[in-house]
Amino acid sequence: MSNDPTSSGQTGNMTAGALGRFTADATGHVTSDEAVRSVADDGSVDPASITDVSPYAITHTPNLLETRMLKAGYLGREVVSGVNITVRPGEVVALLGPNGAGKTTTLLTLAGQLAPVDGIVMFSNVPTFTPMYQRVRGGVGLVTEERLIFTKMSTRDNLRIGDGDVDRALELFPELKARLDVRAGMLSGGEQQMVALSRALSRDPKILLADELSLGLAPMIVDRLLGAVRRAADEQGIGALIVEQHARKALKNSDRMYLMARGQIRMEMSSAEALTRLDEIEHAYLAGVSETEEDHIERKRRKDVRRAWGRQRVRERELRRLTGTQVSRRHTSEDDEILDREQQRRDWQIRVRRGRKY
Repeated sequence: MSNDPTSSGQTGNMTAGALGRFTADATGHVTSDEAVRSVADDGSVDPASITDVSPYAITHTPNLLETRMLKAGYLGREVVSGVNITVRPGEVVALLGPNGAGKTTTLLTLAGQLAPVDGIVMFSNVPTFTPMYQRVRGGVGLVTEERLIFTKMSTRDNLRIGDGDVDRALELFPELKARLDVRAGMLSGGEQQMVALSRALSRDPKILLADELSLGLAPMIVDRLLGAVRRAADEQGIGALIVEQHARKALKNSDRMYLMARGQIRMEMSSAEALTRLDEIEHAYLAGVSETEEDHIERKRRKDVRRAWGRQRVRERELRRLTGTQVSRRHTSEDDEILDREQQRRDWQIRVRRGRKY
């Protein structure tokens, strides 16, 4: 039987791909298990009766998230290059690496806030080029290190935003029940992160992207947050990709790990294996002892590029507000004059408030 999906044996090949071990090469050909291949040839045997199919065939499910040779950056500068990542349903994957490795850039690209320079991002084996808000509607949950909550709104209202399930959020973090009517800005840092994480998980997402949940928090709170992600993966079947600075805690609550350095994936292994080699990994990549002067300069350059990109986005939003346009366009000298006049007006208002009108 031909292995070409476009040949006359297309139906048989689809059966083999669904039940047996399969791999796709650059030409799109499919190789399947012999046991399943024989079924596809004559169709005389019920596929459910096959007992000698590989374990992979029984447990295989499509990837919730997959990237292929992903490249991304800011202002035309490449930060991550050739990144291949997969996340399956019910799986927690840790993305580790030193500061400036490109972990946050990778997450922002997956979430749709950054457009990839090259490569493909796929959700449930379907390539996507949609903006961030459409990906969120499609089942992508994003929790950033900034704890993006509405500080002037109550905890209850924060959890309700985006059709969140308050009861589900309280199941994950019962300690929030006594704080439901408190303004979110009055919560502690750990409680604010609980609100942000439970809000994302209560929407029953298909895939969760979490960036530095532990930033600035006590170890006990970190265990609660990572434990909630692990529980959601086990109970709800979601996939999770977490960026974490506490390598040991991340590995204890994950199934696999990727190690990123200088914008590229350097290692991929199971979390159990990574725990046994953690001293070696920390010494080589995470402890900073191997950072050369070139690495330091490159990390600072990427940080400066990210800041410049952020300033440009602020200027673009301000320009759209002043001109009444809703879409980005090519920057002109007239735009600079508009922004300069607006800045002068604001400076004058500040002088008036300070009693120094002149």
